[in-house]
Amino acid sequence: MSKLEIHGITDVGRKRSHNEDSIGTDASLGLAIVADGMGGHNAGEVASSMAVDVVMRILRERLPKIEKEAELDEATGLTQESALLRHAIMAANDAIYEAAQIRPECRGMGTTIVAALFYGNRLSAANVGDSRMYRLRKDVLSHITEDHSLVQEQVRRGLLTADDARASTMKNLVTKALGVEPGVEPDIVEDVFQAGDIYLLCSDGLTDVVPDEAIRLTLVEFGRDLKRAAEHLVMLANDAGGPDNISVVLVRTPERVHRKAGLWSRLFGR
Repeated sequence: MSKLEIHGITDVGRKRSHNEDSIGTDASLGLAIVADGMGGHNAGEVASSMAVDVVMRILRERLPKIEKEAELDEATGLTQESALLRHAIMAANDAIYEAAQIRPECRGMGTTIVAALFYGNRLSAANVGDSRMYRLRKDVLSHITEDHSLVQEQVRRGLLTADDARASTMKNLVTKALGVEPGVEPDIVEDVFQAGDIYLLCSDGLTDVVPDEAIRLTLVEFGRDLKRAAEHLVMLANDAGGPDNISVVLVRTPERVHRKAGLWSRLFGR
């Protein structure tokens, strides 16, 4: 395998009448996105779709203009790729917020987002809200992002365990989302990936009802077939009642990872 592999799936679940999640993938850019919308009158679907569209449009326009991979952006202290991803998410926030002010039926809409950009042997991940990113490396599952939620804040302070958090009636109360305020600051994580790593981006429709260990075992068992792995994760969520929309995007890194800058085309086939 010489290229990044990406497979995404989104499912309405068992209890909801429509799907307010949106996903976006572009293997040629090394880009994966999951957004989980909120708001009445299908406005959540509008917000999540806008978030994905804006981020993908900006990355497609501006990413090819970056001349050297992983070069420092002096204004932010991030790589230029991370700075661009951050800018795109902030632009999506502004677009959603402005639309909510203009369109009465969209008043109060918002969305979570988790996005990842793979380049060279690096990745930049960004999140707002409680949609998550995990990494499976050598059968060990790790959290890449940290939820912006009331329950996660209680876990951080030692007031709740992870099991308590999953059972909490407040687990869906996010402390940060796109589109609900004029500005937002996404969390950014930069990392170096290894050959054969598997990354999972997902909405809380998966993580609210499927424990991390079940996610890990699924990726260990089906990781060579991302489509099958994604479908199995959705099945697990639906078997657990499917109370929410379920979105899963899986990314597997190449078996051979180029560690030198300037090899974008060989890594991603561009």
